[in-house]
Amino acid sequence: MSKTTDERGRLYLPKDVRERFGDRYRIVELPTHVALFPVDDDPLSGLKDAVGDAFEGEDVGTLKSEARESIERTVEEEANRRQREDE
Repeated sequence: MSKTTDERGRLYLPKDVRERFGDRYRIVELPTHVALFPVDDDPLSGLKDAVGDAFEGEDVGTLKSEARESIERTVEEEANRRQREDE
């Protein structure tokens, strides 16, 4: 699906996308592109629904930190891979 922003930089999502994923999104800027991720009204509840009790008893702060570090590594590896391909 391809969309264009209007003169004020707004992006309009089709009704079927909004009905499926909701009206709130997190914009993530990556080295090579931008991604939209739906945000649940209650993100922790949505996560619990998705993974069950897999993280029962884990510290939320530690999980966030580990997730951010993992994402940073993945993005850096992807950027390095693409740079090598362009050389």
